[in-house]
This record gives sequence, C-alpha cells and structure tokens, in this order.
Amino acid sequence: MATTRGGPEAFVRNLIRDGDLTITLPGGRKLELGDRTGPPIAVRLTDNLTLARIAAQPYLGVGEAYMDSRLLMERGTIRDLLALGSKHAGAASWSRPGPAKRVWSTLRAEAISRTAARRNVAHHYDLSHDLYSRFLDSDMQYSCAYFERPDQTLEDAQLAKKRHIAAKLDLGPGRSVLDIGCGWGGMALSLAAWSGAKVDGVTLSTEQLAVAKKRADAEGLANRVRFSLTDYRDVTAKYDRIVSVGMFEHVGLKNYQEFFDKIAALLTDDGVVVLHSVGSSRPPGPTNPFTTKYIFPGAYVPSLSEVLATVELAGLRVNDIEILRLHYAKTLEHWFMRFQSARQEIAAIYDERFCRMWECYLAGAEMGFRHGGHMIFQMQLTKAVDALPITRDYMREAELALSQARSRAA
Repeated sequence: MATTRGGPEAFVRNLIRDGDLTITLPGGRKLELGDRTGPPIAVRLTDNLTLARIAAQPYLGVGEAYMDSRLLMERGTIRDLLALGSKHAGAASWSRPGPAKRVWSTLRAEAISRTAARRNVAHHYDLSHDLYSRFLDSDMQYSCAYFERPDQTLEDAQLAKKRHIAAKLDLGPGRSVLDIGCGWGGMALSLAAWSGAKVDGVTLSTEQLAVAKKRADAEGLANRVRFSLTDYRDVTAKYDRIVSVGMFEHVGLKNYQEFFDKIAALLTDDGVVVLHSVGSSRPPGPTNPFTTKYIFPGAYVPSLSEVLATVELAGLRVNDIEILRLHYAKTLEHWFMRFQSARQEIAAIYDERFCRMWECYLAGAEMGFRHGGHMIFQMQLTKAVDALPITRDYMREAELALSQARSRAA
C-alpha cells in the first residue's frame, strides 16, 4: 500500500479512517483506505487529475467524476461511497465554526429576482413529469414524508405528512388557504377535500401547473381549488391560512425579509402560517456546490438563526417549531431505490449521465440528513397571540381524526 506525506492521497487517507474503501488509480496502483471493517467499496479513477479535484472540492469533485464516468464503481454503489465519505466528513465538521465559515456567515447571497426565480424553478421542476412519476409516491409529493412508523410505506408516510401539516393549520370549512409552491397540487387538493376550505395554489412551474389543474378537474375540486402560475410576491388577496412546503429553500437569503413581510401582509389578523423547509442545524454556511450547480440553482439551506430574525421583524409570532431529523433521509432512500428500479426507463427519457447526476443528488441529499446536519423544520406562525389553542392537543386530535376518517373510508 503506497504512502505519501501530503497532497490528494494524504487528504483521502486522513478523511477515511474506518470502513473499507479501495481506490484504483490510473496505471493500477491501489489506495486501500479505512480499517477494512464494513462492506467493501471499490472505485476506479480513469485519469490522474480526478483525485486532485476530489481533494480540492470533495462534494463537487466526486459528483462530477461519477457523472462523467471518471470515477467508476467496481464494488458497491455511489450511495455506499457517499455514505462512507459523508459519515467521516460530517463527524469531522461537528465543531465550532472555523474562520472561513464565520467570515462566510457575514456575507449575503445574491437576491433572487422574479426572472431568476422562474429560471431556477424551470431548471428542475419543469423536467418531464414522466421522470418524477417514476420515483415519487402516487400523490407526487416532492418533499419530506412523515414516518409515523419505521416500516411505513412511502405513500402512507406522505399522506401522514399532509395530515401533520393540516393539523397544524387548524383548518375548517370556509377558510381561505394559500399554498405557496404548490407543486403538482397534492397538498392543496387534500386540504380542500378534508376541510371544505377554499385553496389557491401558486407555482412557477408550467409542468406542475398543468398537472395540478388536471387533478383538480378530475377530483371534482376545481370549484374550491385554483392553481395559477404566480410569483408569491404578486399575490394580493388576504388568507386565513398560508402553507408552504419545500419552497422556502428557493427564496434566496437576501429575500427572507421580503418573504416574511409578504406573508404578514397576506395573512388575516387571526390567521395561521405553516412553513415546512429544509434547514441546517449548524451555523450558516454555503450550500453543497454540486446541488447548486447541477440540481437546484439559487437554492440555499438556512440555519434557524437566519430565519427567526426576519420572522420577528415581519411582526409574526412563532407559535411552534418542530424539527424532523431523519424523516427526509428515509424519504430520499425510498426515492433513490425507486429511481434505481426505473433507471432504464429514465435513461431512455434522458441519458446515462443524467441518471448518474440524479443518483449523486438523491444519495448525497440523503447523507446530508444522516450525517451532514440537515433537517426539516416546520414553523407555525400567527399575528395574534390567541389565534390558536394554548396547548398542542388540538394538533394531535385533528391528526387522529383525519387518520380515522381515512380508515373508515377504506
């Protein structure tokens, strides 16, 4: 086994201390890393620069090398490799923020204009519906599920997520609801069907809008659920309830105050907001460069410290914050396995490089929740101190009632 005092080889040796990873370099020389415990993983690098690129920018370097077939999996999967690397990198970074991160936290990312927001959404969400339908649940929920039991199916866990959020909204007949970033319509349609509320769903994705409108017509809810291609900043009506699931990550750090000011302007005096977003349990820092370059341009994963100050300045009260830790890891694991099962079909829609890119995205995102400090926060906001009951019992009661209603219907 070769040794070195510095450079890329030293970097990967210092990073991988346990596990069993073998890297075959061009020419056949092997780097054997770890303590040889755990499932063996073996990769082959096709050129001499790839290892240096990985050492310089690990997340981006591994992702691009795998996408471009410069990193070939000879044993194990890309998910296995990312799990091993993320476990070590995550453990090493659980410490006080270093100088670079402290400096970064004083900088502000660029503001996201309406034009940029539409362009960013189109990059990801206007991909073929045939792609998403092959790995999402039947309701097309493209956000973290809520696993009430470890053995719960993805379909049941996504339904449980909707019940969980509906309970926090404290819905009732005749309520007006705004769904910001409504996706393919599943949340808006369920809220209307379950409560008799009238729901407006807004999205910037033309592909999602078309599917959502068809679903509203097919389910006989077009009279109570309206979908439109609208930037949330252009909404003018007042609403009793506002919900946003998986959209806040795309608002942009510089736009946080504008976002919550707009929420406050749209909310009735006794209204309720539920915001569901990916967040970070660590101090502020840059988003994974592979994700922002290839998957979600303009995306940012906020720390709660960056969110709460703008909420307070908007005149909104934080009534409840719930942190979902490993729920999204389990969701992404389901998506990855379903993606793998449909891989040949997806490659026929796009190509092999696209499949490798998405494998890196899904597996890498999962490891961000398992080892990297990512989490989901659900934040409940109001204007009035008495807008909701003073204990949380009503949430559990509403959730249980929705679950029992489904059981009776079945």
